[in-house]
Amino acid sequence: MALVSADSRIAELLTELHQLIKQTQEERSRSEHNLVNIQKTHERMQTENKISPYYRTKLRGLYTTAKADAEAECNILRKALDKIAEIKSLLEERRIAAKIAGLYNDSEPPRKTMRRGVLMTLLQQSAMTLPLWIGKPGDKPPPLCGAIPASGDYVARPGDKVAARVKAVDGDEQWILAEVVSYSHATNKYEVDDIDEEGKERHTLSRRRVIPLPQWKANPEMDPEALFQKEQLVLALYPQTTCFYRALIHVPPQRPQDDYSVLFEDTSYADGYSPPLNVAQRYVVACKEPKKK
Repeated sequence: MALVSADSRIAELLTELHQLIKQTQEERSRSEHNLVNIQKTHERMQTENKISPYYRTKLRGLYTTAKADAEAECNILRKALDKIAEIKSLLEERRIAAKIAGLYNDSEPPRKTMRRGVLMTLLQQSAMTLPLWIGKPGDKPPPLCGAIPASGDYVARPGDKVAARVKAVDGDEQWILAEVVSYSHATNKYEVDDIDEEGKERHTLSRRRVIPLPQWKANPEMDPEALFQKEQLVLALYPQTTCFYRALIHVPPQRPQDDYSVLFEDTSYADGYSPPLNVAQRYVVACKEPKKK
């Protein structure tokens, strides 16, 4: 029943999203005439080589209108982003409900049948579709945006992806990509599943052994302070694997769509680090390993 209800709500949200996209285009088309007037006014000023009181007043009015038009379009886009976030949340809730009920659709088969290549593609898609934090003027990026850690009392929700420190088969400990199954407030422990279908293991872990992954990408152009900086020590997901390893930031992202360039610790190289490798913001977290005894 819950799945049917979610499907109905998703259909409603998609319709609302479609209307907002149409409104965005209408708003953009409506404001285009004003932008053309601004350009033509500047061209006439250059031709006459003077800034008369008339042009000054005219430009002030045109720019005031352009600012109001941009704010109106921005508000519509924010509403559209909210709809997208709600749709993604409902899809995730539906996936978790289906997983619990033992139901799977064709686009997401059970783990036991998921091929390695399919898993890597899904992880890549998750990184690409991670939303970019877009705050209003004066807003600071929230916890779990880029390099900003979760608040001290934060509890990851079922279905959230995390970096989890577990014991490997050989007894060594390693950080793996995992999915939260549940959290017990009584014991302050998580139950997490290894995201890698080859592991097929569930782990019970204390909070200090679980690091929530970012829920938003940080915009390097607007919020550079929300990114890890050059030579900062982090845990990063090694490409084409589901394990996190210690690494140094080589080059932080320069644009919103850019990945980090990192140097993984690797004793097989003379300087102790691998050549630069790209890792998405989604899979780079603060290094939180306990001190070695």
